[in-house]
Amino acid sequence: MGERMPDGKDKPSAGGKRIVIAIDGPAGSGKSTLAALLARKYNYTNIETGAMYRALAFKAAQHGIPLDDGAKLAALAQQSQIELVPRPEGNRVVLDGADVTERLRSQEVTDAASKVSIHPPVREWMVDSQRKMGAGGGIVMEGRDIGTKVFPDAEVKIFLDAAPEIRGTRRFLENPASAAQEASVVAELHARDQRDRTRANSPLVPAPDAVLIDSTYLTLDQVLARAVELIDARLSWMQEQREMQA
Repeated sequence: MGERMPDGKDKPSAGGKRIVIAIDGPAGSGKSTLAALLARKYNYTNIETGAMYRALAFKAAQHGIPLDDGAKLAALAQQSQIELVPRPEGNRVVLDGADVTERLRSQEVTDAASKVSIHPPVREWMVDSQRKMGAGGGIVMEGRDIGTKVFPDAEVKIFLDAAPEIRGTRRFLENPASAAQEASVVAELHARDQRDRTRANSPLVPAPDAVLIDSTYLTLDQVLARAVELIDARLSWMQEQREMQA
């Protein structure tokens, strides 16, 4: 597994230090949108962990592998090459050399990814891959266990949340042409919340040192402003510490 860096990604960010920004939270909270905006602002790489799970779920369906067979799914992951290729309009997902971005957008693939992600061997492989991708810093990584498992030492940790009904409506509006009714989307989101929060390996919980942003009554601009405030404060503090030690 690897990640292709676009031109200009080595441009220094504020404070001269390229850090890890971890964003966790439940489905529909706005993690992907916030991560993309922050990556653009700080000229960082946006690593969408959800896209990686969706790619594996898609491949499992193509090979007829049951979603409850953790061992076979982990073996499939070991044989897979998943790349996130940055583009101005967002990452493209390349699976074994083929662009599968559009094929991962269906609700079926999203639901399958949630079921794939509960298996410890699969998560272990994903965590190892994600750590390698972000080892050099300069990344925004969003998911459900980034601040607790993947990068517990991330310089900035954000837990983005919202009321379940609000998240369900947002998820429905992302794909209003879908045959699914809004009520069924909300019901599936509740089920996914339950799976994510109660799984044995890396359950969805805020890291002890994460800052909670509840976006229920906030606009996107307000959420972004709060996140930028947190990141800039952290970068400034780190710069001050370096100057004191110089």
